[in-house]
Amino acid sequence: MKRFVLPLLGGLASLAASAALAGGLGPLVSPQDLAAERASLAPIILDIRAEGYDKGHIAGAVNAPYGLFRGPAANPGKVPPVVKLEATYERLGLDPARPVVVVSQGDTDTDFGAAARVYWTLKSTGFRDLSILNGGATAWANAGLPLSNEAVTPAPTQLSVTWNDAWTAQTPAVEEVVKGKHKAVLVDARPRPFFEGRKAHPAAKRPGTLPGAENLPYTSFFQPGATAISAKADAAALKEKLGIKGGEEVVSFCNTGHWAATDWFALSELGGIENVKLYPGSMVEYSATGAKMENTPGLFRNLLNQIMGSQG
Repeated sequence: MKRFVLPLLGGLASLAASAALAGGLGPLVSPQDLAAERASLAPIILDIRAEGYDKGHIAGAVNAPYGLFRGPAANPGKVPPVVKLEATYERLGLDPARPVVVVSQGDTDTDFGAAARVYWTLKSTGFRDLSILNGGATAWANAGLPLSNEAVTPAPTQLSVTWNDAWTAQTPAVEEVVKGKHKAVLVDARPRPFFEGRKAHPAAKRPGTLPGAENLPYTSFFQPGATAISAKADAAALKEKLGIKGGEEVVSFCNTGHWAATDWFALSELGGIENVKLYPGSMVEYSATGAKMENTPGLFRNLLNQIMGSQG
């Protein structure tokens, strides 16, 4: 099992720029480019903040709190039922024929995971012209671009939504990988203390990671202190580090499919690596199965970790 922090993923800016030149905004858009192209492309701006929307948002943006795309407290990474997603999309006025730009708060690097998780959910339900505003609402405001306090009530749409499993790994499939019955590269997007079993999500039954997983913390894709994702090295280096040689599956996971969404987005949408999947339930779901794990501390060490406050 390898542990490393990769140099920032590269070739991303050129890939995103190529997508923009092809007629869309591309998977990642800057505030300046969104402002310049918005009138001609008429995207739906999806503001996923639970708080802050009423204090100032991009004019015309629809408020769609992140929780609408998440599961219950016991398993936050669980994908809501498709019928529920369909009703949510209709209420938000979403239309697969229109571009969608996902906007998070952008105050921390972990905010990007929320936008990436919503992007992944939309892509898995048939939306193709998708973008994330890099740096979120904070970057928009910091760029001096205008904000509005006027709430938007979208016109409802009628949709027929299905789920495409192309970018999804579920627990039974992950267990097959762990048992050696199926080959895939397992990528743990969590910071090192979680990977090493020194920390665990409160909803997880056990600390530790998937056997054989590579550790690629989501923070690897951000410059220190930055909240906008980076784009500064060769994506080939990432493949080499992870041991991705061909079209084998790559499964990104974390605690609840939030940080893992950043790794999935960087590998799949920006890096152009094929067959990358997100494990939505991640370690909270997997740890409840009783299946084999790695880096799980013994009873005494686990108790000591909790006493020392490292189980948060």
